[in-house]
Amino acid sequence: MSMYETAVTRYFAAWNAQDPAEREKAVAAAWTEDATYTDPLAEVSGHPGLTAVIAGAQEQFPGFEFRLLGAVEGHHDTARFTWELIAPDGSAPVQGFDVVTLAGDGRIRTVLGFLDRLPD
Repeated sequence: MSMYETAVTRYFAAWNAQDPAEREKAVAAAWTEDATYTDPLAEVSGHPGLTAVIAGAQEQFPGFEFRLLGAVEGHHDTARFTWELIAPDGSAPVQGFDVVTLAGDGRIRTVLGFLDRLPD
């Protein structure tokens, strides 16, 4: 597994962690302490901000799971990937595209997210 795939695997582990303590550990494993996350709906930094954004998404979409769609592409310290949010019925009402930059330890420093499909 490439460093890009490893980083994205950790990213999804954090987004899909339901237990608050597990989520905090997953966020710490995936992101640097001063990491930033920016998408059309959120702009946060640091582990507390990231944890809050994830918890908010889980409250808005209970029982949903974030999943990689296609391959992770990367070069230098940057990777990009497409994801979808899968509903309990198997539908995918939300799809997005993220670009991440990695720190030397392989954790994410920045996320720039784009939303390609939202529910009506």
